[in-house]
Amino acid sequence: MYKTILKDGYDEFIERKSKFIGYAFKVESEEEALNKIDEIKKKHRDATHNCSAYIIGEKKLIQKYNDDGEPSGTAGIPMLEVLKKENLTNVLVIGTRYFGGIMLGAGGLVRAYTKSAKIAIDSGIVVEMFTFEKTSIKYDYTFHGSITNILIKKGYKILDEIYTDKVEIIVHNKVGNKELKSDLMEETGGTVEIKILELVDLPVLKGKIVY
Repeated sequence: MYKTILKDGYDEFIERKSKFIGYAFKVESEEEALNKIDEIKKKHRDATHNCSAYIIGEKKLIQKYNDDGEPSGTAGIPMLEVLKKENLTNVLVIGTRYFGGIMLGAGGLVRAYTKSAKIAIDSGIVVEMFTFEKTSIKYDYTFHGSITNILIKKGYKILDEIYTDKVEIIVHNKVGNKELKSDLMEETGGTVEIKILELVDLPVLKGKIVY
């Protein structure tokens, strides 16, 4: 399991006449992060600064930041610290600043860039990524009602239903969860056929898969 964001995030605010724009992007590689940084720099080529930070990899092996001309330690590092505090990975944050004529000082810059990262991440919505088994459940028609009830009560979303000589239902079951198989075997007297089709990583928010 690891934490990331569900979607790209964006927000902005004014701090002592300087406009700060916060971006958060879900990225899968350093190349993708660097390309996105270049894209934002081109979009805001008239901005005073486009500072950035990112963490990539399930083990968080890639951690980089850039102050983009702001005093050392006042922009990139504070944004990187937000990612660390939230325990996020595969996330890039960019803080764009349009200088408003009033110096903020080192402390003010740290607070502003920290805020730009935080509001962008909040906009992107933090989720937990879990590995699920895309699972085929095949059984006799006589068990259709009871098995459907079991799945609904346990919060499973039925992805597909196939009707041939038997009923086949497709669901996502979290890796390591043996309760579903146990319940279905008990309900069908051991006649249910359960097959794992593939493993997929899916976002989970408040205990439920986000489709």
